[in-house]
Amino acid sequence: MASTNINLNMTSVENREYRLGTIIGWDGKASDLIKESAYDERSAKKHGGCAGKGAGCKLCELQSPLNQETMCSNAIVQCQVGNLTDCALIDHSPIGCSGENSKFNLSMHVGLKRRGKPLQNTLNISTNLKEQDMVFGASEKLRQTIRDAKERFNPKAIFIGMACATAIIGEDIDSIAEEMEPEVGVPIIPLHCEGFRSKHWSTGFDIAFHGVLRQIVNRHPTKKQNDLLNIVALWGTDYFSEMLAPLGLRVNYLLDTASFDEIRQASEAVATATFCDTLGGYMATALEESFGVPQIDAPQPYGIKGTDEWLRAIAKVVGKEKEAEEYIESEHKRIAPKLAELREFFKGKNGIVMTGSAYAHGLISVLSELGIGHDAALVFHHDPIYDGAGKHQDTLKELVETYGDIPHYTVSKTRAFQLPQLLKRAKTDFLLIRHPGLASVAGHLGFPTLTMGDEHIPVGYDGILRIGEMLKGVLSRTKFNQVLKRNVKLPYSDWWLAQDDPFYLTHHPEALNDLPEPRNLKFSKGKESNSENA
Repeated sequence: MASTNINLNMTSVENREYRLGTIIGWDGKASDLIKESAYDERSAKKHGGCAGKGAGCKLCELQSPLNQETMCSNAIVQCQVGNLTDCALIDHSPIGCSGENSKFNLSMHVGLKRRGKPLQNTLNISTNLKEQDMVFGASEKLRQTIRDAKERFNPKAIFIGMACATAIIGEDIDSIAEEMEPEVGVPIIPLHCEGFRSKHWSTGFDIAFHGVLRQIVNRHPTKKQNDLLNIVALWGTDYFSEMLAPLGLRVNYLLDTASFDEIRQASEAVATATFCDTLGGYMATALEESFGVPQIDAPQPYGIKGTDEWLRAIAKVVGKEKEAEEYIESEHKRIAPKLAELREFFKGKNGIVMTGSAYAHGLISVLSELGIGHDAALVFHHDPIYDGAGKHQDTLKELVETYGDIPHYTVSKTRAFQLPQLLKRAKTDFLLIRHPGLASVAGHLGFPTLTMGDEHIPVGYDGILRIGEMLKGVLSRTKFNQVLKRNVKLPYSDWWLAQDDPFYLTHHPEALNDLPEPRNLKFSKGKESNSENA
């Protein structure tokens, strides 16, 4: 595999837009994006990014004049290392940056229950920076918070998350971490995750993984656990253990809901795989480059073809090819009757997937296996190359070559205002969405939606059946969305709703200078209209 030279001696991570060429704006056919991305050229030249770094760089980003909503790297760090069971996270920030911690605490509860682990709360603290801290600095406050975290939680490691405010005033979290580590007696791990660091939140996953790779994963393991497979994943249900048991493998989940010792043993695993190459590529590549743990280069485990090849690639690494073929054959026979029934039900049906990029490609594979059409898709960003640069990591090319082109393939970062135009130009019976903020807008436009709260639902052979049954339920309740559409108005002007191009403001930025007034919305309060709230 082509190395991207992940440097674990540095405390900071190079942003995805420079390292991989990440873009957040594009519109056209999926096949055209494959050509413009020049994945193979970039892989061969071992480089990513734009700004004239070689003949392989052809991809231009659609620059939006506004951004409606987003996440940031700081929030991603909170939902990753903030969800470790025996490590503490200090948000070195004003209290507002910790506003989502209650949500991530809920995510941790759900994730622990799905994995069969004891329930607990997150071990997070905010330094709660005030105006005086911003003027005179907050280094002493951080030192005291490190002591407080040690006394309160007795964690096995303490992470320090940078925020926009602390980056602006130049807080030196690296030096403080190095200084305080002997005093508290556990690793103190600085994470440079200020919100404005990167234009896409996926860099936050790399930052979280970088920290644990540098200071928790065992660099000099004395043993190899030949039955242990790393799976880089989110909080989803443990469907992987059942899939991998026929190969005699145990699952080591990384990163959230993991313990210090589970992370530490990642270097002892026989290999690393992931449910999503976008999310897991950095961790898997670094484990291969710096720790000698091979990364599984195979299609993602979605749909029959993808799952077959994923299992075969793992089996080849562990020497269980015979067992894999027996399991694959038995699973094909087992799901065949139900799969045939679902395919009959979904004849003539179309769906649109709106999620992160490689995960979207996996979901579209599952829809294709069910016989569902896919004329359009929305992904939140596009990486022209992945860290490992393996053959099968070009997941968009894999998707198009296996299941056909997508005429309307849009790259856009959760901009809900574009949904009216996106949904005009492609026939669809439902939407499959990962981030619930988009689901409410789609529902108001009259479209039933399946929101993927559990990321692992579509994984493997049973994943096809699970998605099929869930979509049958969604399609049985379409009347609700039609009623919602007739009775609830979105807060967009008639002028905008009449547009057909989701990137109209990108192509005609001058329109922002002469926009019509938005709808005069009135919110009901009892029987009276409360126009002051409009």
